[in-house]
Amino acid sequence: HPPPVATDKEQQKRLLENRPDQPQQPKVLRIAIIGAPNAGKSTLSNQLLGRKVFPVSKKVHTTRCKARGVITHEDTQLIILDTPGLTNPLKAKRHNLDEAMLTDPWDSMKHADLVLVLVDVSDHWTRNSLSKEVLKCLSQFPHIPSVLVLNKVDILKKKFLLLEIATDLTEGIVNGKKLEVKSSALKQDSRSSAKLPLRVTQASPPESKVPGSPFGQEKNQAQVGSGLDRSSDVGGAGTGEGPKHHGPKDLKDMKGWPHFQEIFMLAALHGEEVDTLKRYLLMQAKPGPWEFHSNVLTSQSPQEICDNIIREKVLEYLPLEVPYGVTQVTDVWEEGECGELLIVQSLLVPRESHKRMLIGRGGKVISRIAREAGQDLMNAFLCEVRLKLQVEVK
Repeated sequence: HPPPVATDKEQQKRLLENRPDQPQQPKVLRIAIIGAPNAGKSTLSNQLLGRKVFPVSKKVHTTRCKARGVITHEDTQLIILDTPGLTNPLKAKRHNLDEAMLTDPWDSMKHADLVLVLVDVSDHWTRNSLSKEVLKCLSQFPHIPSVLVLNKVDILKKKFLLLEIATDLTEGIVNGKKLEVKSSALKQDSRSSAKLPLRVTQASPPESKVPGSPFGQEKNQAQVGSGLDRSSDVGGAGTGEGPKHHGPKDLKDMKGWPHFQEIFMLAALHGEEVDTLKRYLLMQAKPGPWEFHSNVLTSQSPQEICDNIIREKVLEYLPLEVPYGVTQVTDVWEEGECGELLIVQSLLVPRESHKRMLIGRGGKVISRIAREAGQDLMNAFLCEVRLKLQVEVK
C-alpha cells in the first residue's frame, strides 16, 4: 500500500530531507508525463501512485505547478514529474496562468530519463496529431526515450480507430520498425465488444524481450490480432543510431513522432491497463541512487495538496472562467482532540455574483465542495478530516 502524506508541514519537510533508505543496489527512473491540457496526466499519475495527490478536473490547467510523485517498489524508485499541460503564451494569458506554466514542462524534460506522451483518444478534434507544443518538446530532447500512451480508450466506441490513431501519431514507425495495419483488423465490426487493440497491452511472458510492452511481442502478434505489424527496420531506435534532430521546418509537416519506443493503450480514470504500464516503467529503471525516502509519496506540502484539491472542486462546479479568479487563504490548520485534522479555508472572489454562485442555492454548492474535498483529503492523509469553507468578496 502506498504511504499516506504527512498532515504536519514540518513532518513532511523532515521526511523529504530524510536520507533515502535505499537498498544496496538501488534503481531509479524519472518520468516526465507531457501532453495537451486535459489529456489525463494527473489522473494517470494518481493511478500509478495508488493514492490521489494531484488535482484532477475536466477544466484545463488544473495542474498549476510541477510536483513530484514517488513510487517505491522493492529496489526501484519511480519519480513522476506531473507537469502542467503544454500551452502557449496566448492561452496562458487567457487563463490567468503563471509564467511557470510555460517553463515547467520544459524543466521536467531536462530531468527525465523517460517521457510519456499522453493523448486523449476520445477527443476527435485532436487525437490524430500531436500538438505543436508536444512535438517541439520532443524534438528539443530527442535523446530521451519516449513512449506513446493512448488514454481514455474506453470512451472510444469504434475500437478499430485506435489503429489509425496509433499510425498517425507515430508516423507509422515504432522502435525503428514500420507499423503495418492488417486489413483484416480494420474489417472488424466496429460495434463488436472485443477490445481489439486493448488486448495488445497484456504483459508478455517473462522470457520475452520487454515484459508488459504491447508492441514488443512479435511472437504473439498473430494470435493477439492487434492489427499492427512491425515489419522492416527503418533508421532510428532499431538501428541504434538514435533519432535525428528535427528543425522547426520538419515539425511544420509532422503530425506524429517516429521515435516512440512503445505504445500503450489504457483508461487511466478506471485504472484499466495502468498496471501494465507500471510494470514496464519498473523494468526501464536503471541503477542509480534513490532521491527520496520510501515513506515519501509526493514532494508537495500537505497545504499544497489541500489547496489543489479544493481548487479542483471549485473548477469542477463553477462555470466558465469564474473559478480562475478565486483566491484561497488557509485560516486554520490544526489537529483536533481525537487526532482529526481541522482545516478552515476562506475562498476570496472578486464579485458578489461570484460569491452567490460559489455558495449556491441554500449553500448547496459550497457544502458539496467541502464534502468531496474532505473525502479526497482523508484518502491522501489517511486520517479524519473536518473541512470548513467560507466565501468572501475580496
